[in-house]
Amino acid sequence: MFDTDDVIRRAKSLAGAGQFDQAIALVRLALKENPNNGKLWHMLGIVHRMEQDSAASLEALEKALDYQPENPVIHHAIARVTMEAGLPAVEKFDNARQFAPNDGSIIIGRAAAQMALGQYDRAIEDLQLILASNPLWLEGHELLSQARWTAGDKEGFIESFITALKTYPQNGALWTQCINTLFQAERFAQASEMVAEARKILGDSRGLTVYDAICASELGETKKAEQLFNTLTPITEIALAVRYMRHLLRMDDIKAATRLGESFIGNIEANQIWPYLSLAWRALDDERWKWLDDQAGLVQIYDLDQQIDIAKLAQCLRSIHVAKADMVGQSVRGGTQTDGPLFARIDPEIRTLKSVIQSVVRQHVSELPPADPTHPILRYKQPDSISFSGSWSVRLKEKGFHTNHVHPMGWFSSALYVNVPDKEKMGPSPAGWLALGAPPPELNLDLPAIRQIEPKTGRLVIFPSIMWHGTLPFDEGERLSVAFDVAQPAIITDLD
Repeated sequence: MFDTDDVIRRAKSLAGAGQFDQAIALVRLALKENPNNGKLWHMLGIVHRMEQDSAASLEALEKALDYQPENPVIHHAIARVTMEAGLPAVEKFDNARQFAPNDGSIIIGRAAAQMALGQYDRAIEDLQLILASNPLWLEGHELLSQARWTAGDKEGFIESFITALKTYPQNGALWTQCINTLFQAERFAQASEMVAEARKILGDSRGLTVYDAICASELGETKKAEQLFNTLTPITEIALAVRYMRHLLRMDDIKAATRLGESFIGNIEANQIWPYLSLAWRALDDERWKWLDDQAGLVQIYDLDQQIDIAKLAQCLRSIHVAKADMVGQSVRGGTQTDGPLFARIDPEIRTLKSVIQSVVRQHVSELPPADPTHPILRYKQPDSISFSGSWSVRLKEKGFHTNHVHPMGWFSSALYVNVPDKEKMGPSPAGWLALGAPPPELNLDLPAIRQIEPKTGRLVIFPSIMWHGTLPFDEGERLSVAFDVAQPAIITDLD
């Protein structure tokens, strides 16, 4: 006899460790003994969702609903998975809201479902209506600002925050979320003005000083930034350490940046630091940057044009690029990026692509250099299965590019080129190429890319997520790609 709660606990643990097959087998074995157990069907749906098999997840969740027809959590899960599958989901969210009318996450999901259909105006109107009666709903403000930005309103995207702050000027959380949103959009001049206004109303605080220091640094007000950062020492928060490293690199104080970065190597979130430490080591001609970024096998190129129907995949991807502008806080400039996990969609072209990608990634990680517990990429165990922490598509138009950036939450990242303009349209080489290792230009570092890779239709490039990567602008045409982050597996321990 299976204990339902014990099975669910064990399945969650297995799935959380990326062992989806084992988790699914465990729950299905329990269901053989108790096929009418709605909680087990619900758990099966959750595990399938975690492995991004939306079709199997929906099947299990619908079965769970047969036994718990008024469970709002199951209704919400069905709505979410339906949206992730690439199916119309607004009505599913409406169903879920009937059982939990005040659940903000359902309302946010409904707006996301509208945007997935290209209904940005409707999503914006609905969010505005809800915020009019609940102006302190921070998640709603955040999503509304993102919706406005992606719909092309890059001037009025924080309007709801401004309106709410007129009524609730003493609400520190509103000020904080508004400033964070401006940071995402790299609107540091506007953020600086907001910080000054907040200080007049709320008084001084360490949090506002942090914002002030970051704004001053990013705006090139170096003396002010240095004075403010000095008042914040000792710096113990890794997010602030990253900002201070950026400032020190920009000021050409490379040795100080290196000391700061090396002091955070043992931090659990050190992946935020490693990319900047790589730049500092390169600037100092410290050979450790080669150990970090330039070991053979970390970056590999795979040509998949014989394994994928590129034309059908391109047609599928174009149909889901419904945004009018780039996404706030992302690297795309002059193009659009899809939202939600691409590999969770049920389109046959996407399912085939995911299967091929998993096989290639499995090959890639099997051919890595020897394990190294001190290396941020080579410290992981060989995973039993390949899963993804993110997947999306980018469609760039003429003059479009990616800013140089990193993905600190991933293990390996990627670019698969589905359509690339002819060389005549692309422009003189290396126009449109992928650049690895090049620092963000605002850091004023005279360092070239470690490697530049020409995009070709069907070509997949895999590289460490913490390696700087971006693309160069191209003249004209369409540059259509798929990207993903491989989820970090378990870290090697002394017991392994």
